[in-house]
Amino acid sequence: MDQLTGRVIYPGDVSGRVLKSELPIGFFGHVDDETGEIKEKEHPLYGSSISNTILVFPHAKGSTVGSYILYSLKKKNLAPAALVLEQCEIIVAVGAIISEIPTLDEINISALNSGDNVHISGEVIRIE
Repeated sequence: MDQLTGRVIYPGDVSGRVLKSELPIGFFGHVDDETGEIKEKEHPLYGSSISNTILVFPHAKGSTVGSYILYSLKKKNLAPAALVLEQCEIIVAVGAIISEIPTLDEINISALNSGDNVHISGEVIRIE
């Protein structure tokens, strides 16, 4: 069993399946807060639901409203189970904290692949 260690933005203990993007994700205007699906047509994850996934991506892009999109997703039970990033900007950090979504950054995301089952506890990600 491999494991990675990162910096905790919001703590948690959660297991789930990875949905990974090699490209940044914008939450405002790019994720449908009514369905949890990525609606940016040029994005490789277009049409994929981020709901209840361990969403892995390098960093976010876009408006500060992205924090509130994460919050809206959480209130509708459509949010990712956790967020794992190489670099967490303030937009994602605020969204994760107000939404209580476990979030880690400073992770080498090349070690994770879509479909991997992982367990996050504190600063540790175990690939199962």
